[in-house]
Amino acid sequence: MVRRVIIFFYILLFVGVAVGSAGFLWQARGEYVRMKEIEESSRARLALAEERLREQRRTLERMRNDPGFVEMVIRRRLGYAKPDEVIFRFEQ
Repeated sequence: MVRRVIIFFYILLFVGVAVGSAGFLWQARGEYVRMKEIEESSRARLALAEERLREQRRTLERMRNDPGFVEMVIRRRLGYAKPDEVIFRFEQ
């Protein structure tokens, strides 16, 4: 009789440890899935930021080496004109 109680206790202990471990693993898996989603979105944001950086570097290089580009940017963004030019602005 005592032997059966001890075996029952060990089985109960084993089942308790198994259920606790399964719960822990389920929680860890959920966290892993969330981290993978965060990683994917971070990688996508990184790719966009790198593309924007490449475009800005190209623009900077043109600003340093291409006077025609600099003139075009100044005219468009600041509305500058040469002395004998007239600028027409149309509302959109």
